[in-house]
Amino acid sequence: MKPTYPATHPANAVDLAAIDWSSWQPVDRATLLFVFERGAAGDRVLLIEKKRGLGEGLINAPGGRLDPGETAVEAAIREVQEELRITPLAPYWCGEHYFQFRDGYSMHVHVYASDSYEGTPTETPEAVPRWTPCDAIPYERMWADDAHWIPLLLAGERFSGRYLFDGQAMVDFAIEVLDPDASARG
Repeated sequence: MKPTYPATHPANAVDLAAIDWSSWQPVDRATLLFVFERGAAGDRVLLIEKKRGLGEGLINAPGGRLDPGETAVEAAIREVQEELRITPLAPYWCGEHYFQFRDGYSMHVHVYASDSYEGTPTETPEAVPRWTPCDAIPYERMWADDAHWIPLLLAGERFSGRYLFDGQAMVDFAIEVLDPDASARG
């Protein structure tokens, strides 16, 4: 049974403007980390096919929820290690997302990238690794928001996005391109 929320709760929002973002609090904090390989034959990114959890069956970057006491970058590295058995080196912050779902779930996600790693990408119970050319990202197999902000990531832009979802259907979104000197918001 779907929980009921007060009329002013973000889960009842019809669009982003109906959410009071100044008091909004996420249920979870999470990360995504894109591992890139740059080469003469073209650039590619290491994505995953999720085998379980939020987004099961979809293509995404590795990532997940922060553990208590963990920083966002520590969680991003740990999640890549758990999901693909590799260690991303020198990850850098690229942006953040604020997701509100109509079922009441909400998430603040930090996005990182890395241009090098140690180890061999390996399938795990959580994910199947998929090297993908940067000019052939399979947006049709990803969350609906990805097609709007991943091009910014690929172009080296920093960003902040807000999204309203009903299940896997995106209801509304807004993305702001940040100053290139913007730093992680923590």
